Amino acid sequence: MSYEIKLPLFEGPFDLLLFFIERDELDIYDIPIYKLTTDFLEYLKHLEKMNMEVASEFIFVASTLMSIKAKMLLPRQELDEKGNEIDPREELVRHLLEYKKYKSVIGDLANLETNRLEKEKRANITSELKLIAEKNNLEMEMQDITLFKLLRIYEKALNRFELEKKKPIHRVVQYPYTIDGQKEQMLNLLSNARDQKISFSDVITFNREKIAVIYNFLAILELLQLNLISIHIGLGYNNFWITLGQNNEIPVEEEV
Repeated sequence: MSYEIKLPLFEGPFDLLLFFIERDELDIYDIPIYKLTTDFLEYLKHLEKMNMEVASEFIFVASTLMSIKAKMLLPRQELDEKGNEIDPREELVRHLLEYKKYKSVIGDLANLETNRLEKEKRANITSELKLIAEKNNLEMEMQDITLFKLLRIYEKALNRFELEKKKPIHRVVQYPYTIDGQKEQMLNLLSNARDQKISFSDVITFNREKIAVIYNFLAILELLQLNLISIHIGLGYNNFWITLGQNNEIPVEEEV
């Protein structure tokens, strides 16, 4: 015999939080964040077991609850303008109260929508609009339009069109470089280089693109921090030797 667990689906994460608060009769102004976080995460685990897609807003609220829980465990050092400690739950409580306020009127709005859909559309709109036009002398207003006014409107429309065409377009270009990729390339260059050393100017020569030089320099800094390479000064202005391993000492070449 097998049984199936059915969980109620909630419209959003705040709907679920309010359900826990009302079910356990919690004080919304003094939420026991540990219990609320545990119940919320347990609900998400059940959704995953049922092979249900967990929406991003549920995951975001779960991370927010865990962040608040962590802040509650740490000494509070944030103070407001009056010198009082700031409660990490304050923003969550404010959002919950606002959500609860709007949720309380959803039923009334749904009833209004239902009543409106049950009503028949009016059939005399055209005749009423025509009567309004006759009372307000719309034809008299059309007589005030001159060729000069039409040309001015046309000129303004053209100017707006030209301004829209000249607006700057920002394009985001993804460069084909990563720090890890340049680190691997740097180690390969050193392994294949004569005496396992290479100058920084030679590294620039392989790829003179500005962004590539920046990535290569950052890769060198990380390799230095990991003690995978060493550098030696003495090759000229803004140049240096790069060698494998921090203990691979080489003779320093002085400038002539």
